[in-house]
Amino acid sequence: MDKNQQNTRLPADWICRLEGVPLMEKRRIGNSDLYVSKIGLGCMSLGTDSAKGEHIIRLALDSGINYFDTADLYDKGENERIVGRALKDVRDKVIIATKVGNKWNEDGNGWSWDPSKEHIMEGVKESLRRLETDYIDLYQLHGGTIEDNAEETIEAFEELVKGGYIRHYGISSIRPNVIKRFAEKAPAMVSNMMQYSILDRRPEELMPLLEQHQASIIARGPVAKGLLTDRLLDKASSTVKAQGYLYYSYEELEKVLYELKNLFPDRSVNEVALQYLLSHEAVAACIPGASSAEQLLENIRAAESRPLNESEIRGIQAISKAAVYEEHR
Repeated sequence: MDKNQQNTRLPADWICRLEGVPLMEKRRIGNSDLYVSKIGLGCMSLGTDSAKGEHIIRLALDSGINYFDTADLYDKGENERIVGRALKDVRDKVIIATKVGNKWNEDGNGWSWDPSKEHIMEGVKESLRRLETDYIDLYQLHGGTIEDNAEETIEAFEELVKGGYIRHYGISSIRPNVIKRFAEKAPAMVSNMMQYSILDRRPEELMPLLEQHQASIIARGPVAKGLLTDRLLDKASSTVKAQGYLYYSYEELEKVLYELKNLFPDRSVNEVALQYLLSHEAVAACIPGASSAEQLLENIRAAESRPLNESEIRGIQAISKAAVYEEHR
């Protein structure tokens, strides 16, 4: 991969920012011209209280975040409306990402998968209207199966780029067969959003493929539903207590979290969790959600904390599982 096209850590004096806003490291998404704060705001958790949601978004802006991720699926489009209103007066200073591919049923109960060109071309119009903007910085396919007509989806995205409706496109998938197909058939794809955390290291298997095709990982779920915070298992759901988390039994979870805390006695688990992901060049940004100002500030402090060194990274890898995706090969 060309060194000039990697996700680079830009010098502090280059980083663009709003006047009076603290500097935050920016990283490049793939080979695009999108430079995003290393921690973005996953907006799905904002809820439908417009005033509260807009307050959290403005706080994120004031803290140096310029990257906001939403989807037409979230709260039946209301999430996009909240994001659009909050960012309207700083539109040219921020990166807005949204997603398409899921269609709400007419009765409003559930949705169906539709990656067709027709749906994408209609969906982008609706997202633009709700976001109150003329363009979307990063438009993402919100899922995908191997049975989809990928060529038709790619054609739709390419036409939207040419028409100026979107600047770049990516996908949001954890299926290796889907990721491989888009990486090979869509040279202009710049990113793939994936669930990635210390407790879910499966994306590491796909990093070489994505780097080869000059696409970045956008990491969602970096704190593994709150398990990778100082609360640890205190608020584990009944399902986690009964069945564990992903490929960890509950007993294995207890062990790995205990060892992680012992490995970093002077650091919060949240900052270790985010810094582990940010240590990988393949990761352009982490986008933890935040349903409160306190959660947002906790995530920002974690992202701005001291980076991990090589020894610490190896220590984390030694106590956690380097699993791979068993399905959708």
